[in-house]
Amino acid sequence: MENPIYLDHNATTPVDRRVLEKMLPYFCVVYGNAASIDHLHGNKAKQAVDEARQTIAKVLGCRKESEIVFTSGATESNNLALIGAFRRFRDKGNHIISSAIEHPAVLDTLNYLQSEGAEITLIPVDSNGVVDLVTLKKAIKKDTILISVMFANNEIGTIQPIKEIGALAKSKGIIFHTDAAQALGHEKISVYEMNIDLLSFSAHKFYGPKGVGGLFVRSYSPLIKLSPISFGGGHEKGMRSGTLNVPGIVGMAESLLLANKEMKEENSRLREAANLIFQLLQQSFPDIKRNGHPQNRLAHNLSLTIPSVEAKALIHRLKNKLSFSTGSACSTIKVEPSHVLKAIGLSDDETFQTIRLGLGRSTGDAQTIADILLDGISHVR
Repeated sequence: MENPIYLDHNATTPVDRRVLEKMLPYFCVVYGNAASIDHLHGNKAKQAVDEARQTIAKVLGCRKESEIVFTSGATESNNLALIGAFRRFRDKGNHIISSAIEHPAVLDTLNYLQSEGAEITLIPVDSNGVVDLVTLKKAIKKDTILISVMFANNEIGTIQPIKEIGALAKSKGIIFHTDAAQALGHEKISVYEMNIDLLSFSAHKFYGPKGVGGLFVRSYSPLIKLSPISFGGGHEKGMRSGTLNVPGIVGMAESLLLANKEMKEENSRLREAANLIFQLLQQSFPDIKRNGHPQNRLAHNLSLTIPSVEAKALIHRLKNKLSFSTGSACSTIKVEPSHVLKAIGLSDDETFQTIRLGLGRSTGDAQTIADILLDGISHVR
């Protein structure tokens, strides 16, 4: 039996073979600890880390490579950004603003911060999943110290007006953090041009290895300093202790470089494929709805609500032909409705009738995918 067509690239991506080749020497040949700079093995590892940091900083439009802090992934980066910023600037206020459609890595962290005295405001989004700037501005108070709004949504693909949100935060002297796990490697990002102070990312979302990510921490206008949330050696300028994952870091830099280079062509192909799949499905089932912003969206994301079709039943029906999901890979074990879909106005029933197709480099013929889905829908409905 052939493997099913993989359509869950929003959850994770396969490691690019070019990336794997770049990583391999750092497992068994250049295996030193990057913090052990007293000998050649450690120096070679440190050199590889330094080069990777420079590469990532350049892609992100950083002023200095030291603005990149390596972590285990976007979840840890979000924790460090939110908890670290709150503890550092607690004397200036305790109010944090975020959106109703954030990833659990942000929402759960904000929920925890309430136990440390944080006051949290989650602003709503419109039916396309977009944060309203007027509503955001009204939510700002004298003691607001941090705004956190994700770059692009993992379930519906909507891209937020990040530059404008950052400008608003900057005008009020408020730190602006964005969870860019879904966006980096898929959208052009320039942290200084977009007024971003803190930005979280994960390598495995852009064909790099799992278990490695990073956090951009602005060093100029303003200089952002975070309180560490882990201790044990003072690595990463004291912000994140722990032995660095050298193979992962090397792989992350290479995967980001490749993704950035191939982004325009790849996005054009995937946007065309996503649109065609949707059009073909609508021809047979006109009541199928596409969620998220029609234009300002990730090219490879396709969120579809299919009335009278239970998403889990469709996924089970097609499990040997297609691999896709109902939404966030971090909440699939829960039976409650998606908070993202509820926030854009879907009923409980509609949330359970929604699937997410995450297209990617291995995605083949759109017609074939549509035909498989159409057959599945006709049997489940």
